[in-house]
Parts: sequence; C-alpha cells; structure tokens
Amino acid sequence: MENAGFTKSGDSTGDSPGQLPFFTRAFASVAERRWHDGPLAALDFETTGVDPLHDRVVSFALLTDEEAHDGLVDPGVPVPPAASSIHGLDAAALQGAPSSVVAIAVVARWVDRLVDRGVPLVVFNASYDLTMLAAECRRHGIVEPDWWRLVVVDPYLVDWGLAPRRRGQRRLVDVAERLGVRLDAAHEANADARAALEVARVQAARNPQIADLTGRQLMTQQQRWFSAKAESWNRWAIDHGRSLDDPAGWPLASAVSDLRTA
Repeated sequence: MENAGFTKSGDSTGDSPGQLPFFTRAFASVAERRWHDGPLAALDFETTGVDPLHDRVVSFALLTDEEAHDGLVDPGVPVPPAASSIHGLDAAALQGAPSSVVAIAVVARWVDRLVDRGVPLVVFNASYDLTMLAAECRRHGIVEPDWWRLVVVDPYLVDWGLAPRRRGQRRLVDVAERLGVRLDAAHEANADARAALEVARVQAARNPQIADLTGRQLMTQQQRWFSAKAESWNRWAIDHGRSLDDPAGWPLASAVSDLRTA
C-alpha cells in the first residue's frame, strides 16, 4: 500500500531521552500505548463557513463509546445561505439555541476531560474543527483544552497518508463509502462524528502499520503526513497563483496563535 514517509519507531522523533514533544511526562503511559487499545471519542462541528479562524459553530456532536452529546448553537452572526444549503441550519432552526459562549465552553470542557482521561479524539480533518474550537475559545475568553496533551486521530489525514497518490475526493462521505462505513445523514454533526469514529476503527483494523502505533507515534506520523501534503500542494499552488498551506498547521493552524483572547 502506498505511504508517505511512514515511520513507526519511537526513536525517530529526534527527541532526547525522556522528552515528549506534545505530551507532559505524566501522560507518557497514555501516549505510549496503542492508540485504539482503549476507548475513543469523536467530535464534529457544522459551521457558518469554511474559514476556521473567523467562521462560527452552529452545531456540535461529542461522542464516546458510552455517551453522546449534541446541540445547536446560536453563532451570533447570520448563517450564509450557502452554509445552510449544506447542513440545513438557518436562523429559524437556531432560534432559542444556546449562545456560542455557553455552548463552546461545554465543548472545551468535554475535550479537556478527554485529555485527563487519556482518551484519543477522532476528528475528520482535524486542522479545521480544532482550529475552529480554538478560535471560538479565544473569541469568547473561554479556557482552551490542553491541546498538547491531546491525542488526535484524523481519519482524513490517515487516508491521505496511506495512499497519497489515490485519485478522487477524500470527503468523509467518500472515505466512509470506500471503507463500507454507513453514513446516512452527511453534514449532520452527530452522523458525521459517528461515521468518523467508525472510519478510524476500520482504518486500524485493515492497516497494521497504523494499528501498531502508540498515541505519540500516531501524532508524530500525522504531523509528518500533513507537512508532506502541504508541501505537495504548495509546489502546485506557487505555479498556479493559489494560496499556500502551512506545513506546521496540524492539529491546529499556526495562525490561531495570532488571535486575541476576548
């Protein structure tokens, strides 16, 4: 199977002994076990647009094997018709929903509890949703999750890393269909989160080179894949006058650090 710079060895990260690049030492046992050996969680947002730094959340879904939480969010800004046409949420549907400051605080606390429990979080196209969450937290002065102890599993990025030269789209609906995962209501946060969680499990079941990675190794590998993907895009984008991707923008866009906290 195709791969892009696949690395499994824990010694290949370039860290000196005892150092963890994205986790505190207290989380070494979590970071060093196989990422799917314990429970998994999933998160998904529906939003007002495609810019995670400036658009807003209009619905969310938070799932584990034992619990599920979802809800609508009043973003405090108009929902563009183009976005409503995708997820079906408009001003009428969101009337009476909790405000962003209330709903996002719930999401941020839930994610931080995952960190404390050592539960990996599955997020399809994580650099979008997690950047969106970070931006919303800063916009409203909400305490952010402890990002650098969070183990993130991004089935979109894993799909690219396993077969970077495969042609065709890699939307959740495409990846789910290819892997035989049911997705009945695409662009509904709960359905998308459940499908992403199942896609991650199928990816592990079918690809030992993914299944055998620890949480720490999977994070390192995904960062390398994201960098390779961005650099590949940038080579094309330079010749075609398109905007460039940030090779270091996973799991959070680097630009989120420039946003002011409310």
